[in-house]
Amino acid sequence: MDLDELLNNDSFTKEEIIFLLSLKKEEEINKLFQRADEVRQKYCGNEVHLRGIIEISNYCEQNCIYCGLRFDNHFIKRYRMSPDEIVKTAKTITNEGIFTVVLQSGEDSYFDSEIISYIIYQIKQNTDVAITLSLGERNFDEYKKWKIAGADRYLLKHETANPRLYEAYHFKQELSERLEHLEFLKSLGYQIGSGNLIGLPMQTIEDIADDILLCQKFDLDMAAFGPFIPSPHTPYHKKKGADVLLTLKTMAVARLVLKNVHIPSTTALATLDKNGRKKGLQCGANVVMPDFTPFPYREHFQIYANRKCMLDDPKVCSSCLQFQIESIGRKISKSKGDSLKQNAILS
Repeated sequence: MDLDELLNNDSFTKEEIIFLLSLKKEEEINKLFQRADEVRQKYCGNEVHLRGIIEISNYCEQNCIYCGLRFDNHFIKRYRMSPDEIVKTAKTITNEGIFTVVLQSGEDSYFDSEIISYIIYQIKQNTDVAITLSLGERNFDEYKKWKIAGADRYLLKHETANPRLYEAYHFKQELSERLEHLEFLKSLGYQIGSGNLIGLPMQTIEDIADDILLCQKFDLDMAAFGPFIPSPHTPYHKKKGADVLLTLKTMAVARLVLKNVHIPSTTALATLDKNGRKKGLQCGANVVMPDFTPFPYREHFQIYANRKCMLDDPKVCSSCLQFQIESIGRKISKSKGDSLKQNAILS
């Protein structure tokens, strides 16, 4: 295949995606990153959207084989934030000039429809923010109630588009069920996000190509491609972690294929490479998600090992992020960063 011609395609086949993901020569990879950055600028502009994360609970009723929050991990200290603590933290996030709050947890049914609805309502009453929920697979009625309460977005990563691997990673849960949840969330009017983990055991380049195509099929508003990092006290604790370069290539190819979608440069990427966030922003990403979970909770949200900024003051992290973003000629957005697809429709 002719690389220069391929990089200017409007659409891509699975074979072409595999070809781009498999690039080995530094010169060719740099061309891929440069083209992804050009496409990002065309569809997203030069603004970087910040999403402030609050990890409200590290309890989880699932036993995903790669995740440090899994039910069978008895070595982490479990916690739940109170609704008042969560609302107070949301105010802190807006005081930092960030206008999206992400409520993230394991699948914790203690936070039922009423509690989450109350939290959403209180945040909306006290701040002018968009609210993203990242609470795992929940009851369809809960999704409805949370949308009515004011939730704007839902992030539910599919992790892998390979049904066989999905079952292996999630103890016989089925990929089809996860996709039904995404379809239902979309039908309710949520802006939806999904994505995969790069470098999971048994994963192939073909699987990653299918992940990107699945994101295209769902016409996502946000697509997250984060690296797998082994977590202690899980069955995968001795497995090899993700390759940073492959993660960056995946983000770049995803930008070419998906175009007007928000793509985050993840904390996990920064954990593997001190310049990871900046590199991600230079190869297609336009979102960063700083952690505002207050102490002492944040050090116990151990989804993987040695998480970047775990012990740092969130305000210090925000200043550092601003410096990194401005150092590459980008600026922090002052908007809520709604779906680029909505903006396209309005224009």
